[in-house]
Amino acid sequence: MACHLAIAGVTGAVGQEFLSILEERDFPFDTLTMLASSRSKGKKIPFKGKEYTVKELTKDSFTGVDVVLFSAGGSRSKEFGPAAVQAGAVVVDNSSAFRMDPEVPLVVPEINADAIKTHKGIIANPNCSTIIGIVPVWPLHQANPVKRMIVSTYQAASGAGAAAMQELETQSREILDGKEPTCNAFPCPIAFNCFNHNSALAPNGYNEEEMKLVKETRKIFSCPDIAITATCVRIPVMRAHCESINLEFTDPMTPDQVKDLLNTAPGVTVMDDRENNRFPMPIDASGKDDILVGRIRQDESVADNRGINIWVAGDQLRKGAALNAVQIAEKLL
Repeated sequence: MACHLAIAGVTGAVGQEFLSILEERDFPFDTLTMLASSRSKGKKIPFKGKEYTVKELTKDSFTGVDVVLFSAGGSRSKEFGPAAVQAGAVVVDNSSAFRMDPEVPLVVPEINADAIKTHKGIIANPNCSTIIGIVPVWPLHQANPVKRMIVSTYQAASGAGAAAMQELETQSREILDGKEPTCNAFPCPIAFNCFNHNSALAPNGYNEEEMKLVKETRKIFSCPDIAITATCVRIPVMRAHCESINLEFTDPMTPDQVKDLLNTAPGVTVMDDRENNRFPMPIDASGKDDILVGRIRQDESVADNRGINIWVAGDQLRKGAALNAVQIAEKLL
């Protein structure tokens, strides 16, 4: 079924990734509307042999639209998402605006695609660090319920948008030239540095990114009691996130069992070459759809072989954002 597709936030990093993935996957649309802020109005964008003119995102942008891929920021999603639904469109939203709304399904197609059927006009795309971490954890959790999950993230500049990616490049040049690094997108230098994720700290000492990972995982897994703790950090990498994940299972679980499960899991590629000390890196994951998994080993500090450590890498702009949203849109059609 072809459709009238709209992209809100088309000029941003995720918006541009939407276009790349839509073309690669030959997404079936007969009409495409490109939307962005007033600053980008009138910009020309070539796509699939045709030139499109970016229109300003307003509440009147959605007449005749069937599906809208939103990546224009949470405040714009809250402002314009309901208008799209009122016009008859289904919104797949990449911001945090609706994720924890009990009326809005929060979907990773490899995990809970059936939740798409429950939508009331809006479907939420989870946070990038959540998606990248839980795609490989889900098949393990299905086989042997996870009791506790400890996650440390190593997050790329791309999670903060195109300006942050440019800032990493600019700062690297400045520092190598002996200049003071210019900080705009981030509160402190990202080049040759790492720091606590640049989201607001809650009274409990956790930042917003960490609490997103906790709450979203519980919702997607339909498992409110799973114990999760996270530490989220920015590192000087352009676009792929990595995560160290420690899992405590209900019953014993061996590394070989984990590999067997992950070797047949959708959206996952095992890269676990102990002989050559070769495991997933951001440069391996960049531009890839699958989440890469390695460093699969027993956590010897957990009794009865119930603990497992894994290391994952995933492209934040692809599966962590744009690809997941496009997969949801494909299920809608």
